Amino acid sequence: MKQRRKKIYFDREENAPAPISATIERRVLFSDVDALAISWHGRYAAFFEEAANELGRKCGLTYGAYFEAGIGAPIAQLHIDYHAPLKLDELFYVTASFIWTEAARLNTEYSIRNEAGECVCTGYTVQLFIDMETREAHWLMPDLIARMQERWRNGDFYDR
Repeated sequence: MKQRRKKIYFDREENAPAPISATIERRVLFSDVDALAISWHGRYAAFFEEAANELGRKCGLTYGAYFEAGIGAPIAQLHIDYHAPLKLDELFYVTASFIWTEAARLNTEYSIRNEAGECVCTGYTVQLFIDMETREAHWLMPDLIARMQERWRNGDFYDR
């Protein structure tokens, strides 16, 4: 298979900290595949979510933290580029990376690689913030995210 480069979906802001990433390992299950024993296209969003959950745990952005802060972070955009299929029982790795932005949103890029290290899928999500009580949009960065960004700037989330 020809190696495809990982797509970069979001511009990198000048003087911004490097992306924060988390990678999960997973195997293609019977419930993930279609009649041809390849991963059904609709499952890739769930694969992205599994890696995003791990990234959120790494950065203190768990569902519990959002609940406690009274904010939600619904997905406003989801984009997926399929490069090659995953097959039943195949081992693969999903990486989710937060990309720095000063806007009141979370930009997350994803890549999926098979066991041979070949890129089989890339994509991104954009999440906006809402007040869970009023369901109104946050136009300014919520405190939970601002605190995470301060730690990000301090390098707290990088392996040393």
